[in-house]
Amino acid sequence: MVLKMGTESQVEENPRKGGLRTMPFIIVNESFERVASFGLQMTIIIYLMTYYNMSAATGTSILGLWGALSNGLALFGAITADFYLGRYRAVAYGSISTLIGMIILWLTAMIPQLKSSPCSQNQHVCNGVTALQLAVLFSSFGFMSIGAGFVRPCSIIFGADQLENKKNPNNQRILESYFNWYYASSGISLILAVTVIVYIQDNYGWKVGFGVPAILMFLSVLMFQIGSPLYIKVKPKTTENLVIGLFQAAVAAFRKRNTGRPLSDCDEFYRWPLESDVLPPSKDFRCLNRACIIEDPQQDLNPDGSASNPWNLCSVEQVESLKALIKALPMWSTCFMIFVDMNVFSFSLLQTKTMDRHIFPHFEVPAASFSVFMIAALTIWIAFYDRVLVPLLSKYTGQPRGLSPITRMGIGLISSGMSIALSAITESIRRQRAIEEGHEDDPNALVNMSAMWFVPQYALLGVAEATHSVGQVEFFYALFPKSMSSIASSMYTAGTAVSSLIGSILVSGVDWLSSTGGKTSWLSSNINRGHIDYFFWLLSFLSFINFLYFLVVCRFYESLNDGSSRLSHVAEDKECDYRLLHES
Repeated sequence: MVLKMGTESQVEENPRKGGLRTMPFIIVNESFERVASFGLQMTIIIYLMTYYNMSAATGTSILGLWGALSNGLALFGAITADFYLGRYRAVAYGSISTLIGMIILWLTAMIPQLKSSPCSQNQHVCNGVTALQLAVLFSSFGFMSIGAGFVRPCSIIFGADQLENKKNPNNQRILESYFNWYYASSGISLILAVTVIVYIQDNYGWKVGFGVPAILMFLSVLMFQIGSPLYIKVKPKTTENLVIGLFQAAVAAFRKRNTGRPLSDCDEFYRWPLESDVLPPSKDFRCLNRACIIEDPQQDLNPDGSASNPWNLCSVEQVESLKALIKALPMWSTCFMIFVDMNVFSFSLLQTKTMDRHIFPHFEVPAASFSVFMIAALTIWIAFYDRVLVPLLSKYTGQPRGLSPITRMGIGLISSGMSIALSAITESIRRQRAIEEGHEDDPNALVNMSAMWFVPQYALLGVAEATHSVGQVEFFYALFPKSMSSIASSMYTAGTAVSSLIGSILVSGVDWLSSTGGKTSWLSSNINRGHIDYFFWLLSFLSFINFLYFLVVCRFYESLNDGSSRLSHVAEDKECDYRLLHES
């Protein structure tokens, strides 16, 4: 969630509600939603290229915008659930919205008038796509984005609501067990999505391939609604919205930018009575401290001591929260490239489709299922690091988690760059073989080369995701005040949204620039004539530049109030809450 669950939330007190009996409904709802959603996303680029006559670059750009919208709406959905709808209604509405989107997408496969006819290789002019056809397609994406924006940030915390019982001495153990099972079910769902659903789409066509996810999503909605009488439904909070509080602090500081009051008198700083800290504001970004200066107590304060105008006077805690967010932005910006690297999956799918994908003589792995190697590497690395490397490394580094969060983030960036560089080398070899075998004008022809060449790239990308994502959340968790702990998850989600947008712009820009003057685009749909390897080398170069930027940012955090020692000290005092990790 964007905002941390607070004890001030109002809960329906009923001993007959909540508990472990609600878990099957919640976990099945989330698992089916994941299988359905990710099963569609794996191969949708092929559908867009075949039935909407989109180029590989255009389709990838649209999918990037779709990902940016889905992740961006997750922030909106979390805030809306916390303060307006409540988590139960957010998950219910989101599930229904996702179901509507999947049904619309399935209808495009069922009704010929809702899509264009496939363009054969011999056709010089293909049938155009009408505005109505595109509107129907994009409406399905929109409904699924809205659904994902409500379901994914709210589902896991809604499940925790059912088990929250502070009177039970075993409550923490029960919650930890729930989170373990929740993420285990999410992992299994992803594997099923990239294997079973992809296999169905590959072998039975789009009508069945889109129909099965729609049916699973219907069952997801049905299961969630069946369990409705048993749920504890936490009512929306009536307390101050933390996100709005950050905006209030920024506005108040801007309004008081010309004030002549000194910044040294601690007694003139406003603290809301519920604050436990009595420390003065920090000296970092001192200009923001003006937001909590009490200039005229009679005018600035209500009789109960609260601020009369929160857009003109903010508490010390709000100001310190804003400072922490500003401090986090440079490190947050270093994560963009790793997600951009992961968002080029559409081109990897086009590559593996042209290669020998047989593991056994009579079994061929679907091209979109190769991402299972990334999921497997991610899972194995997390288990290996947690159980084997942490006990060994912690003895030498003095870090309770083996390596510091910043070090792990750096390892993730290096692994990601190496993965893209390997992809560039592999594509150069694949393209050269395709030309030598006479397939330059046939992008669908099979090249005499094993697709297993791509396994190391997927494995490295999985290790990159595992090391970087966990390290990033731990870093933000240590940097932020306790009241902002769940912002760590929001920063991750916002990072993926921005990265999807950057990736979409990058693909469109490279496609346009490389095709000027009538030349064949690097990202041509005919990958044997294009140069995807050049695009991968460009990403490798940008990843290298990003890593240098990361090193500069690390020096900034070391010099910022001795940030390295402070962060390590905080990290020892409080353990990272892995519930904050983004679910994807």
